[in-house]
Amino acid sequence: MTQFDPVSAWAGLLRTHAAVLPKVERALAPTGLPLTWYDVLLVVNAAPARRLRMTELGQQAVVSRERVSRVVTELERAGLVVREANPDDKRSSYTVITSEGRKRLRASAPVYLKAIEDHFLSRLTAEETRVIAQALGRVVSAEDNSAS
Repeated sequence: MTQFDPVSAWAGLLRTHAAVLPKVERALAPTGLPLTWYDVLLVVNAAPARRLRMTELGQQAVVSRERVSRVVTELERAGLVVREANPDDKRSSYTVITSEGRKRLRASAPVYLKAIEDHFLSRLTAEETRVIAQALGRVVSAEDNSAS
């Protein structure tokens, strides 16, 4: 019997990311929304009042915190989000999704979801999906709590 190497879980996560992400990006390309844009729009759209402070967006978006500002600037130029001054804190601002941003997000969602199904979910059982989501959620939660 072969001994299990626990680092293989980490390596598997990285290899899966490297294998699947480019396919999801290629699937989204015809929609005109790069994956980074889709991610930021998805997070802002799910927020209360469909707006988030930039710091919150940086914590919740999958794109790196360093890239969030650049992605928001690109989305703003495309008319998919606007920035609003925070009346309670002049040093911060909100990112707010526009009606055009919501329209483009809704139009792209079926393509995104199909790509995830085709290249990730279809390779797993429902139980494997549940275990992966639970385990990775625990890691994210612990890392978020340790950053505080």
